[in-house]
Amino acid sequence: MTQLQKLRQAILLSVVWPLFLLQTAAVQAEIEPLDSVVAIVDEDVIVRSELNAETAKIVAALQQRGAALPAASVIDRQVLERLILNKLQLARAAKLGISISEDVLAQTIGDIVRKNNLTLSEFRQVLQADGISFNSYRQSIRDQLTIRELLEREVLKQIRVTDEELEAFKARKGNLSGRTDYHLLHILIATPEGASADQLEAARSKAQQLVVELRQGRDFSATALSQSDGQQALDGGDLGWRASGQLPTLFADKVDLMEKGEISDPIHSPSGYHIIKLADYKGGERHIIDQTRVRHILINTNEVTSNDDAKTRLEQLRQRIIGGEDFTNLARAHSDDKASAIKGGELGWVTSGDLVPRFENEMQQLEIGQLSQPFRTDFGWHIIQVMERRKHDGTEEVIKAEAKGAIRKRKFTEESELYLRRLKDEAYIVITLNDG
Repeated sequence: MTQLQKLRQAILLSVVWPLFLLQTAAVQAEIEPLDSVVAIVDEDVIVRSELNAETAKIVAALQQRGAALPAASVIDRQVLERLILNKLQLARAAKLGISISEDVLAQTIGDIVRKNNLTLSEFRQVLQADGISFNSYRQSIRDQLTIRELLEREVLKQIRVTDEELEAFKARKGNLSGRTDYHLLHILIATPEGASADQLEAARSKAQQLVVELRQGRDFSATALSQSDGQQALDGGDLGWRASGQLPTLFADKVDLMEKGEISDPIHSPSGYHIIKLADYKGGERHIIDQTRVRHILINTNEVTSNDDAKTRLEQLRQRIIGGEDFTNLARAHSDDKASAIKGGELGWVTSGDLVPRFENEMQQLEIGQLSQPFRTDFGWHIIQVMERRKHDGTEEVIKAEAKGAIRKRKFTEESELYLRRLKDEAYIVITLNDG
């Protein structure tokens, strides 16, 4: 695929955040007077031209990916489901007073343009060549940002991570297979809330039959495209790469024991029956980081102490250290960083990114035992001395650092599914689409 094709696919799909968030409608066609209604969503409607425009965008993206296209009626059904969810989310956002400013919208589009190494004029030309007006594209991005803000406010900000969950996450990292990241494909056979025994059995039976066919060689992506009720159905069920802690809880233990290419049995959840395929995995590597043990003396500047005064004082202290006086004693007596002064100026073992850039740059240029010249940061004037350097296995620190974010992402995925389901259950929806 050429760079231009990749860009066009990105524009068509309008992907501006992680795959676990729903993509939204990118082109809103003008409603013609005789346009037929294909769905009623509370006080709003979705018309045939709107569905056709979105479907055309999806079909173009699928063709550029080389994906096999299911029947037109199947694509229409999947796209209509997406449009319904978009309508519900945008209506909820409007009710809550969520809006995207022109500055934020312009900055987001500017970031997309720069990421693709284009000028705004060139970007407009690519849109025009694909039959997408710039105003329509702006509206699609505004809608996406609005939905993201809605989900952050209504779902993400309500999520809490407990100490027990953090410990369980770390235990999984250390005690299971050592796998850290998974590439999964997914099919969902949905069941309604409060489903009857017959409805549950019908969904389970359908999922089980699909598992049999998939294990016999049926194409997973094509099956997801035509059969799945999941959010990534139009992407062939591709969930992308996810860290182990980001996986939905009901998947986590399963995939850890699966082989590459293996297809799971149906997995039941409140949303329905899930089928997952382990496309690939990574894991086990250690995180070795460079650390430096460093100490410093800080002189603050103020109304009494000028920059020249601070620099001169540090030059004098530097000469005293070179002359044989003890750094520790001088730091205790003269440093304005009281937290480190009581430890003789020691900052302990530091990792890249722990310190302000100017301090870190000076530190990295020093040999062990060498004293720096006086230099200035936003905190004041410093002299520093590197005491030791080491290679440190920071795997545990990395796991701790990523654990909370990963758990929040996993919970966000699960809670978003339930949130969207509640929106649908509480809405008045009538589908009048004629598949024939």
